[in-house]
Amino acid sequence: MRPIIARVAAAIGLALGMTAPAHADWAVNMTKGVTPISHDVYELHMLIFWVCVIIGVAVFGAIVWSVIYHRKSRGAVAAQFHESTTVEIVWTIVPFIILVGMAIPAAGVLVEMEDSGEPALTVRVTGHQWMWEYEYVDQGVHFYSKLDTPRKAILNEQEKDKDYVLSVDHPLVVPVGRKIRFEQTSDDVIHSWWVPALSVKKDAIPGYVNVNWATIQKPGTYRGQCAELCGRGHGFMPIVVKAVPPDEFQSWLKQHQQEQAASAEGSDETVVAANQ
Repeated sequence: MRPIIARVAAAIGLALGMTAPAHADWAVNMTKGVTPISHDVYELHMLIFWVCVIIGVAVFGAIVWSVIYHRKSRGAVAAQFHESTTVEIVWTIVPFIILVGMAIPAAGVLVEMEDSGEPALTVRVTGHQWMWEYEYVDQGVHFYSKLDTPRKAILNEQEKDKDYVLSVDHPLVVPVGRKIRFEQTSDDVIHSWWVPALSVKKDAIPGYVNVNWATIQKPGTYRGQCAELCGRGHGFMPIVVKAVPPDEFQSWLKQHQQEQAASAEGSDETVVAANQ
């Protein structure tokens, strides 16, 4: 048995050694993100984590202590008792207190996550097989966002770049420091719009509108994925959110409003000419 264990350990060590450079930035814990909600979720996660650690240490510590100091070889004799009211009260009240103590901060974060009122900007997100459609509500701007990784890279016919299957042709551009309301829905099957750095994840369901929000505190590009299995193209529905300063966003929005207004006017003229 020992030679087999040694061989398995050696194989694992070799595999870890070979893949160490690839996991240089790998971390086991969740990140804080770039929104107040994501920070609250992180702090809640760490609180519950340490509560579980303390409970685990206490329970397994008691088990180890009992095994060592109450083993048969030391002459320990098992106690004979039944229906201890005191024990039943303790193991009912203590877990209840722990659960209530965990539920109070969790409920506060959940209520805050659902408070999407009074946004500075509302974006309607519609899932399609297999792309995203973004509409800036009451702003006159909407567009589709699709994967722009070359097909040859997907088929292993050319070299893959660092953003392989993570980049899109048109990212969602939003301002930093502003409350953004996201409305998720779908045109075909159930999708899920998920951007971890924003702590935003909601199912996009046909005929139904889900809502959440984010206030991005730091300019940058944040990536996500469709998190609901939606067909053969599910793995090719990346999400890219580009957060920019408010002035830059207003310039971008004005430019796209003008472009889409001109495009709509040209389409109307074409239709009129065709009907004459």
